[in-house]
Amino acid sequence: MSRKHPIISITGSSGAGTTSVKKTFEQIFFREKVNAAYIEGDAFHRYDRAEMRAQMAKEAERGNKHFSHFSPETNLFEELERAFRDYGETGTAVTRHYVHDAEESALHGAPPGTFTDWEKLPESSDLLFYEGLHGAVVTDKVNVARYADLKIGVVPVINLEWIQKLHRDRSARGYSTEAVTDTILRRMPDYIHYICPQFTETDINFQRVPTVDTSNPFIARWIPTPDESMVVIRFKNPRGIDFPYLLSMLPQSWMSRANSIVCPGAKLDLAMQLILTPLIMQLIERKRSLK
Repeated sequence: MSRKHPIISITGSSGAGTTSVKKTFEQIFFREKVNAAYIEGDAFHRYDRAEMRAQMAKEAERGNKHFSHFSPETNLFEELERAFRDYGETGTAVTRHYVHDAEESALHGAPPGTFTDWEKLPESSDLLFYEGLHGAVVTDKVNVARYADLKIGVVPVINLEWIQKLHRDRSARGYSTEAVTDTILRRMPDYIHYICPQFTETDINFQRVPTVDTSNPFIARWIPTPDESMVVIRFKNPRGIDFPYLLSMLPQSWMSRANSIVCPGAKLDLAMQLILTPLIMQLIERKRSLK
């Protein structure tokens, strides 16, 4: 971890809501005049869209039914670890962009489903912000988690996560329920081995829990709304957290454990603003005190 060049890492699985959390951080950065450099988790996939499809076909022919974007085989974990380490040491790092669609293609000048060239981040940033699948990954070869100063986990309970993925892939990508189910099954071993363990490494976890019946996610007709959900907020180290203040500012919230708060789902953004703003400013003030 670096006092001079702090790193914030947001990690969660596909469809978990990390993009919404990123927007909350962007609001805090704008309000507090924090100049953040950004790294996208997609940038460190090993294969572009066409290469991944070809590789999946090869693996299927070999009998590997669990080839997924969650694993070390399909990601550049060493390069991601190097980017975190380099930023902590020098205030810059090498990254790239994965181009998702036509809008991003026009922005970056590369076809959808491909990567831009590698390039260095600007050297004038206050901190590095990572959002993706592997911001706290630890394997026998790499330890990305040790380089981040603030690690946030964003994860819905598993049935809700499946509902969100089913709805997104069917509506936005035109997949059938059967095709999405196959994807979930294919990813499950890597999800267990490389995604779930990260939430032990994170400093704070935000987990959305539905309060409506999601017992069969494969027939759910809509995603539970924030008003139909609660959020469990778990602090790895609760020392220094002003729980009475948070409870007073988050109506209908309560403490379920000595390190956990439960609040209404519609208050997630407010909870993040209240909890994360002082933590971000601590990192910035610590950085500025060194100048």
